[in-house]
Amino acid sequence: MQKREHLTEVMSLSPKRFTDDRGFFCETWSKRALEKLGRPLPEFVQDNQSFSYEKNTVRGLHFQGPPHAQGKLVRCGRGRLFDVAVDIRIGSPNFGKWYGRELSSENGEQFWIPAGFLHGFISREPNTEIIYKCTAHYAPECEGAVRFDDPKIGIDWGIDPVDAILSDRDASAPFLRDILSPFHYVGAA
Repeated sequence: MQKREHLTEVMSLSPKRFTDDRGFFCETWSKRALEKLGRPLPEFVQDNQSFSYEKNTVRGLHFQGPPHAQGKLVRCGRGRLFDVAVDIRIGSPNFGKWYGRELSSENGEQFWIPAGFLHGFISREPNTEIIYKCTAHYAPECEGAVRFDDPKIGIDWGIDPVDAILSDRDASAPFLRDILSPFHYVGAA
């Protein structure tokens, strides 16, 4: 089983919340704030939203390859989920390694997953919503998937894989060893 690793290209963000007795306000995206931190992200061109009715719904592991490779800035709008990135860049010292974060509407954390990484998540509560910004438009001819329970990757989803609620596409996805990754490692980011 692969050990959960921190992958330097993947980034966790915690936007500041301003709370009072009514609730909170949060600036969920600020190009200027990330530039001040020395961590600028690419331009975003599309926002997506996904809603899972049931706990243990798994979506992924997905990628969109060149020339429409997508980076994603992910957050949880409602409920709670475990979000995962897997490095699939050929030649990367971290190829096949994963890193995951719990995202919830309560913790407000966000997760940056650059192009060259698989992305997937599992809902930890019923009625969980995920919202994410993408650096490229959806291009179905460039999409691919890998099995969420690939033993070579060894993600600890916190459930028995037979309890996962999957789409037909995800249930029949190939193992990582059976795909030709369209991504190549070009050195440290």
